[in-house]
Amino acid sequence: MARIILPLMIILELAKDMHILDKIAGWMAPAMKFFKLPKEGAFPLLIGLTFGLAYGAGVIIDSIKEGHLTWRDLFLINIFLVLCHSVFEDTALFMSVGANGVVILISRIILAVVVTFALSRWSGLAKLEKLLGNKLMIPHCSHCGKGDHIG
Repeated sequence: MARIILPLMIILELAKDMHILDKIAGWMAPAMKFFKLPKEGAFPLLIGLTFGLAYGAGVIIDSIKEGHLTWRDLFLINIFLVLCHSVFEDTALFMSVGANGVVILISRIILAVVVTFALSRWSGLAKLEKLLGNKLMIPHCSHCGKGDHIG
């Protein structure tokens, strides 16, 4: 596992430091309209896709604090990332135990796109937002003391 994860993390960190991920997120911004999401949702989505849920969550929390994303945006981004996250690492790990990486990668992406697209068009999402939208919480950080209720 270390032979797979360490090189991938080094490459992804270099891409982040060289602002390659920012450029890719900029290219993704028009595609965000497909899910009725703002262009500001592209970067958290890209980070979750490449680095995984833990690092992606940090970027999403920063987006919340900056006020760039609504409850609906966060819901859709999280749905997508639940189904399809850490695509490089997970695919490489599954391939290392004999799975077909192309089938896994394509099926995860298709499932995430179909489900997120359907939910982005679902009329019940507005009702769900009314019910849960004012309950948005930013986790409290034990180190810096930041985090509170938003809404």
